[in-house]
Amino acid sequence: MTVTIARRELLAALGGAAAAWPLAARAQQPAMPVIGLLAPVSQNEELLRGFRQGLKQAGFVEGDNLSILYHSGENEIDRLPALADDLVRRRVAVIVTIAQPAAFAAKAATATIPILFVAAEDPVKLGLVVSLARPGGNLTGTNIFQSEVVAKRLQLLRELVPAATRVAVLVDPANKTTTATVLQEVESAARAMALQIPVFHASNGREISAGFAAFERERPDALFISGGPLFTDRRVQLATLAARHMIPMTSSNRQITEAGGLMSYGANIADAYRQIGVYAGRILKGEKPADLPVVQATKFELVINAETARILGLTVPPALLAQADEVIE
Repeated sequence: MTVTIARRELLAALGGAAAAWPLAARAQQPAMPVIGLLAPVSQNEELLRGFRQGLKQAGFVEGDNLSILYHSGENEIDRLPALADDLVRRRVAVIVTIAQPAAFAAKAATATIPILFVAAEDPVKLGLVVSLARPGGNLTGTNIFQSEVVAKRLQLLRELVPAATRVAVLVDPANKTTTATVLQEVESAARAMALQIPVFHASNGREISAGFAAFERERPDALFISGGPLFTDRRVQLATLAARHMIPMTSSNRQITEAGGLMSYGANIADAYRQIGVYAGRILKGEKPADLPVVQATKFELVINAETARILGLTVPPALLAQADEVIE
């Protein structure tokens, strides 16, 4: 009887240890890192694909060894500070920002959690970093030069629509920094080209529709779309209205041209977010944003929608076709 009891006690002890081993092993495993993604508008799948591609290059896959927490302002930039504060409270490992307003909100929320941005203009001038080569704080990212290529975009539009003398400019006043810089650049370029540039403001879909309705009175020859997440998010609406009003439209984002806009010229933003994904992975592995230089975009794409040109009765000059990186048929 004594032997039987001892054997039972031994089996019970072994069974309890076996059950405890998986729990102990799980307790010793490091927690899955969480990236907070902060955007003023709903998530852009093309940009997210680029971001996830960069993460994969760095050895991270969402749902496998990484989690992403998505916070969107749903077209309300004023919500970004509270959303950034929530990411800080949740102690995410990295905050990835889409568009400059999100970067500013994250910067105001934390001086310790690493922040990654895609800047439309010089991030030193914006105050996001102290140096391109050595950012020096908890922020780094990429510069896509959207504002710096405004004059080039206007010149390309004039080549495609040589009769244009009155070019409407559509800006988002809620995106204050980008709007101020774009207006400054476009006004200077327009003076040099003897163009009139009536300015229209829109911060949501309803105001975009109202702007196009005003074109009936203003009768512009073409439309210049400012950079910013709102217009990328509303690209189908923009393309539909431009087709309805038969107005040639240019932007900095190829996604708007793919949706039916006439042309675009600018850096490949999806590739910029791929680089952000690479940087996020490097930071998760222990590198500091202060030591990761801001990546400067070097390749700019000219995309022309030839089908839209035909609908508008425009002939794309051979010289412009030769410059194009992609012609959408």
